[in-house]
Amino acid sequence: MITGKNIHKRYGTVEVLKGVDIAIDKGGIVSIVGPSGSGKSTLLHILGTLDKADKGEVSMNNTVTSSLSAKKMAAFRNKHIGFVFQFHHLLPEFTALENVSIPGWLAGRKKAEVKERAEELLKMLGLSHRMDNKPNQMSGGEQQRVAVARALINNPDIVMADEPTGNLDSANANELHQLFFELRKKFNQTFLIVTHNEELAKLSDRVLYMKDGKIV
Repeated sequence: MITGKNIHKRYGTVEVLKGVDIAIDKGGIVSIVGPSGSGKSTLLHILGTLDKADKGEVSMNNTVTSSLSAKKMAAFRNKHIGFVFQFHHLLPEFTALENVSIPGWLAGRKKAEVKERAEELLKMLGLSHRMDNKPNQMSGGEQQRVAVARALINNPDIVMADEPTGNLDSANANELHQLFFELRKKFNQTFLIVTHNEELAKLSDRVLYMKDGKIV
């Protein structure tokens, strides 16, 4: 479903990725682990079209995303990829329902359709009582579940999560772990997760270890 071939990336004089090959199949939960500075997040951002490789090719569903223009890449990303980050990145002036709806609005979908899907996702994630709350009125765990709902609003082919439990306590982290597996079971949702959380990694279908810019 998504592949990266011979991915290289350098920032200034630092070579962050040194020829990485990776392939992820539909319906899989794949975790990338490794020490800080090993290139995990950089690889995730390149696979997710948030950044461009200096060399190599990224493709998804037979589309070579690394060759798309910036405008086409943004549209492809919004339609096919959902993101969950460590610090939620919810917009503080918007309610939970509005935050979840934003990618659907950007995709040009009908507002009524987006609202219905956002409400459905928030209910499924146990947040029906938080729809009209803004981020500062929610706990960290609730904010992260809103971020997961937002990642799912356009029915993406893959959800990419960068340290999704890094800002959560152990109870909320465990809830989020279970949620990912429930979503895979319910929707056959594919996940690529960068994490330092060994418990989450161990539950994954595959664990990829990165060190010094390579998968080892």
